[in-house]
Amino acid sequence: MTRAWALEVSRTELSETLLHELDVPEPAEGEALLRADRVGMTANNVTYAVLGAAFRYWEFFPATGPAWGRVPLWGFCEVVASRAENVEVGQRLYGYLPTASHLLVRPSAGDERGFRDTTEHRGSLPSPYNAYALTSGDPAYDAEREDLQVLYRPLFFTSFVLADFLVDGGTAGARTVVLSSASSKTAYGAAFLLQSAGVRTVGLTSPGNAAFTTSLGCYDQVLPYDEVRALPAEPTAYVDCAGSTPLRQALHDHLGSALVLDLVVGVTHQDSSPAGTLGGARPSVFFAPDQMRKRTADWGREGLDERFGQAWRSFVPAVEQWVDVQVGHGPEALREVWLEVLAGRSAPRTGHVTSLGT
Repeated sequence: MTRAWALEVSRTELSETLLHELDVPEPAEGEALLRADRVGMTANNVTYAVLGAAFRYWEFFPATGPAWGRVPLWGFCEVVASRAENVEVGQRLYGYLPTASHLLVRPSAGDERGFRDTTEHRGSLPSPYNAYALTSGDPAYDAEREDLQVLYRPLFFTSFVLADFLVDGGTAGARTVVLSSASSKTAYGAAFLLQSAGVRTVGLTSPGNAAFTTSLGCYDQVLPYDEVRALPAEPTAYVDCAGSTPLRQALHDHLGSALVLDLVVGVTHQDSSPAGTLGGARPSVFFAPDQMRKRTADWGREGLDERFGQAWRSFVPAVEQWVDVQVGHGPEALREVWLEVLAGRSAPRTGHVTSLGT
């Protein structure tokens, strides 16, 4: 391949895109060049874009100008050129990638598990996003289930630390945890783990997704968004995976002081309508790297990886029955699936994977 490409979106109008053809970067001393091979596109990527400025997601992969951004993705890549110690051409890695064919990184002193990108502009950004894991050193890697890892692993890690946060006292004494956007992968991954821990969960979703969400079996109850008044007025924790202001307002109006936690996890609805008077707990933001740092301090990194691996292995047999993987090929397919997911047109059973390899 003699040319590279990058797909960029307007930061103010996310449906506006540009596909650039570029020169393939040349690694300098201490750098390596990664070629994106297989990536996923989910509502989580929309969250990265919606919160791109506030949470600095746009800063990971600088675009050609300040009005544009490269949406972060998760997936597999291969080392195609290296002038970095212990990083060899042909190695396969899993990590955080831009909507682009190539990524230059400056690897830390790597080991059998992989390396961190120490490129200067990423130094002040959340460190979990800077890790690149070698498939050869990843105990959870399964070559036959790469697509599930592409689609679910970053989301399920958020689900894992979210459920851990709630079980570890984060529910503020709630009897029930209510999750919006309940058909989304992050929400039902968390519900799966919460249910396993004996926590009562209620899923809120659109009427069209109610049957699918119920079929998962990981919610004790599923309600359409317009039936939130069916929730009992008991201590309730709200986990917001949707970002809908009218839904938040309806929950606060109905539950009042019984809403003891209002935790924002994702933003998929892009709803900017103003909030009224909130009668329950003030909204707070759940940031997965914060809980990850806490548990790394509590358990050590190996202990955290071991617990996540156990959770992942329990989840994969279930999730294989819940998703229909659709695979596209090339940058145009990536653009099309971005627009589809952004517009919320994807069926809840659909998992979008794009193959970018040559």
